[in-house]
Amino acid sequence: MVNDCSMCRLDESPELKIPFRNDRVIFVQNEKEQGALRGSGVIIPVRHAETVFDLTPVEIDATFALLKLVKAWMDEQYHPDGYNVGWNCGAVGGQIAMHAHMHVIPRSRQEPYAGRGIRYWLKQPANRWW
Repeated sequence: MVNDCSMCRLDESPELKIPFRNDRVIFVQNEKEQGALRGSGVIIPVRHAETVFDLTPVEIDATFALLKLVKAWMDEQYHPDGYNVGWNCGAVGGQIAMHAHMHVIPRSRQEPYAGRGIRYWLKQPANRWW
């Protein structure tokens, strides 16, 4: 646990919903953070680790075991047409909270950006730096 890490102190956040957990990782939803991403959430390790690259093999296994459970639950709750699942690593990679977390985002065909995945925005000519 890192004292200044909000993800290490989830019990102090009453707005968080924790539908699932196991001994290594937790699935968290925060409606305030969802925006247009209804039903989305993150799977985070209990132990503080900055990025996915810092997780142990046991934590990785626990993350993907919980992901299967979360997906089945989301299928039942939200009936999505697709998913985005991913990690942002480091500030340049878009990571805001420096505690590893896997985004799980149910997607709907009715969305204005349906069919545009995570890489869509990164591949745009406006993002070319060379």
